[in-house]
Amino acid sequence: MGVKLYGLPMSTCTARALICLEEKQVDYEFLHVNLFTAQHKQPSFLSKNPFGQIPVLEDGDDLTIFESRAISTYIAEKYKNNNTTDLLRQGVLKEATLVKVWMEVEAQRYEPVIRPITYQHFVAPLSGKTSDQSIIDQNLEKLGKVLDVYEDKLSCTKYLAGDYYTLADLHHFPCTHYFMKTPYASLINSRPRVKAWWEDISSRPAFKKVAENMKYGKN
Repeated sequence: MGVKLYGLPMSTCTARALICLEEKQVDYEFLHVNLFTAQHKQPSFLSKNPFGQIPVLEDGDDLTIFESRAISTYIAEKYKNNNTTDLLRQGVLKEATLVKVWMEVEAQRYEPVIRPITYQHFVAPLSGKTSDQSIIDQNLEKLGKVLDVYEDKLSCTKYLAGDYYTLADLHHFPCTHYFMKTPYASLINSRPRVKAWWEDISSRPAFKKVAENMKYGKN
């Protein structure tokens, strides 16, 4: 049966899983889920994820998992020997722990403030709604404070968890990719170390391949 990933290329959560599959050079089958026809709310899909959200990964006949960060962690662990990049630093407890810390930072502090900005800028208009600038402004202020912490951290190490690229960095890519296409990209570009970090991780072949299909409208 092999590895199958169900999702939508433009989805940030789907992209997070896709990038990890590409980084680890995994052979997989991608199956499109049409959110616009509510395919993800049909019984056949709900049997894979009862919350009706993408992505979902199937590995063989006996494992089905959802939640993009869980999927990427599973991929990084199972295929840790596929190339030289250990995305979890599993061999050294201290390093592995720092990776987990910064994965949590991304999930709990970074995405919650960057996602509303990209949603209001790109998704709301596509849904026939007017962008709420007050939501954008509130979250830009919060994001700036988070990025100040990143700027300080990246003065000590090349990447967030250390001098090695890991899932802690990879998980940032999808939302940041869209954010950099908004008028507010200066929040990252005005911070030299954050900008250098972003330019580094976004130049990776896996990112470039997945990013080709990450488009909202004409962005």
